[in-house]
Amino acid sequence: MEDIKNIIESLLFVADAPLSVDRLKQILNMADGKEIRLALEALTTEYETRKGGIYISEVAGGHQIRTRPAYSEWIKRLLKPNPVRLSQPALETLAIIAYKQPIIRADIEHLRGVDCGGVLRMLMEKKLVKVLGRKEIPGRPLIYATTKQFLAVFDLKDLKALPTANEIEAMGKRSETTEASTPLPFKVTE
Repeated sequence: MEDIKNIIESLLFVADAPLSVDRLKQILNMADGKEIRLALEALTTEYETRKGGIYISEVAGGHQIRTRPAYSEWIKRLLKPNPVRLSQPALETLAIIAYKQPIIRADIEHLRGVDCGGVLRMLMEKKLVKVLGRKEIPGRPLIYATTKQFLAVFDLKDLKALPTANEIEAMGKRSETTEASTPLPFKVTE
């Protein structure tokens, strides 16, 4: 396929979610993903060399065309987006699920020390958390994990990209010493 790079670029442009190599193989009806990977690398290099307003990001198990964070102010003026609003309890619950998944509600509540049923429902409504199934123990409780939407919202390639405890501690120390910090992809509500 001669135009594979242009076709992939077009698909990335119109897709509303990151496209994996496997998904691109299905769409392009190809058995091997090597040519797709080479085209993705070439596109990524072209976008990085150009240093324009958009780039190709490997996020949530796939690739996606994204706008550069440096231009977010102007994009917000145009789109006027409603930021994802997460309360402190929701952030705590989401962090526990992200780091301890797969996890059942009883374990989350044990770690938080409070009931989290409402928070879990809200996180599932926002498509940040999903049910994987049921645990084979008495009562067969639901098992929770994060979603690809979670990875996309927090700009993570995969769960291995979550910050370690040491990195989180270093970020906390940096934010105490500096007044201006990087804006979060969500808004914390009290």
